[in-house]
Amino acid sequence: QVQLVESGGGLVQPGGSLRLSCAASGSIKSIYAMGWYRRAPGKQRELVADITSGETDYADSVKGRFTISRDNAKNTVYLQMDSLKPEDTAVYYCSVIKVVAGNLPEYYWGQGTQVTVSS
Repeated sequence: QVQLVESGGGLVQPGGSLRLSCAASGSIKSIYAMGWYRRAPGKQRELVADITSGETDYADSVKGRFTISRDNAKNTVYLQMDSLKPEDTAVYYCSVIKVVAGNLPEYYWGQGTQVTVSS
């Protein structure tokens, strides 16, 4: 199994910045992708950003403001969030996809970390 632990959430004023971290442990071999999702009250969960070995993808709402990065040696993914807006308020979840030859993909989720943007 893979365990994911997020950190870095909190309260920040509009225009401020936060950096989220997600460390993977356990059976961490063959991790194909790591990413961040978020769920705001009353809304569906949405993809914020993800990263594979050489590609990144972002939701339109965060392009130019958020940056995802990955440290393979530390099995950690980061989400740098700049120019935060109140609409960014949500619980942010780290996710990984593990692919082992001959098996179905495996999906893992962290416990979530609250990000609140308010003045």
